[in-house]
Amino acid sequence: MMQHITGIPRNQMCFSSLEDTISSENPIRFIDAFVGALSLEALGFSVQTIKSEGRPTFDTKIFLKLYLYGYFNGLRSSR
Repeated sequence: MMQHITGIPRNQMCFSSLEDTISSENPIRFIDAFVGALSLEALGFSVQTIKSEGRPTFDTKIFLKLYLYGYFNGLRSSR
């Protein structure tokens, strides 16, 4: 009978990155590069400034990437 939690065997762990799982032909790579090259201030977007208190905000470009991904895939909600 074991008295302690032993965890999982180390020889069964597998590490992978998100870059490895998304193919180079996936349209999400285009959306990422396209939005990354945009100047949101020049296009009239309201860019959030970092506040000194509370939880930090997300980058505005992340929301635009999420919106474009949903639009291209016919998703009406990000929930």
